[in-house]
Amino acid sequence: MAASETLTSQAYIQHHLTNLTLGVHPEHGFGFAHSSAEAAEMGFWAINVDTMFFSILLGYLFIWFFRRVADQMTAGVPSGAQNFVEWIVDFVEENVRGSFTAKNPLVGPLALTIFAWVFLMNLMDLIPVDLIPHLFGQLMSLFGADPHHVFLRVVPTTDPNATFGMALVVFGLVLYYSVKMKGIGGFASELTMQPFGKWGLPANLLLEGISLLSKPLSLALRLFGNMYAGEMIFILIALLYGSSMVLNITGGMLQFVWAVFHILIITLQAFIFMVLTIVYLDMAHQEHH
Repeated sequence: MAASETLTSQAYIQHHLTNLTLGVHPEHGFGFAHSSAEAAEMGFWAINVDTMFFSILLGYLFIWFFRRVADQMTAGVPSGAQNFVEWIVDFVEENVRGSFTAKNPLVGPLALTIFAWVFLMNLMDLIPVDLIPHLFGQLMSLFGADPHHVFLRVVPTTDPNATFGMALVVFGLVLYYSVKMKGIGGFASELTMQPFGKWGLPANLLLEGISLLSKPLSLALRLFGNMYAGEMIFILIALLYGSSMVLNITGGMLQFVWAVFHILIITLQAFIFMVLTIVYLDMAHQEHH
């Protein structure tokens, strides 16, 4: 997991924090970015291909595994996979029952999907930071690409585009059910009449607007911030590896300790994203008088 000898520490860190970005550059035209600066210049419509690829792949693996277990489920002696899936479903269902007071058949499957999907995306952080990017760089070198200009980030939740994308979907559902359950007038009244009554404008709208907009921001930034910090620590530990036996042993020990602790962070962040989604949807279903 040692850093490439041809890269400085700063360049090594920057290389691992740059996505495989596809878009239209103002000068070079359509193609992949060759640096973080080029990726930034591509603008809003650029696509982080690695984030899209790994998030879709992990989502498919989640659906495939749960569907396969469901198809093979038996009332007799359950298999280990069935026990595992049933444990996760019971865990999610218990949290939904404890936090969601209304009736909506969408909330349970949504909570299960969020927990499992976010957990799998976070789990990619435990893969050695150089392994997949190095293999991908060597593969692309066969097609004439410079490995130092080939970027790949394997943890989708370290990309704010992914975390904000999921948060905005949840926010859209919150707005939809707020209007569906309370009507446009009821939702507007909730934003303008709380908490100080009809004489509280415009303070009511300001406070309630901030509270409403803070929901997707808190969902996205909390997950992104924690996973980005975890990825950075793994990258910094990887810099310790070198020709010295002492540094290699030290790096290995630090990596193991951080990986064990990071398992808790990975699970906790998936759990928090799920629980906050349930709570926000519960608030959208409640009528305030």
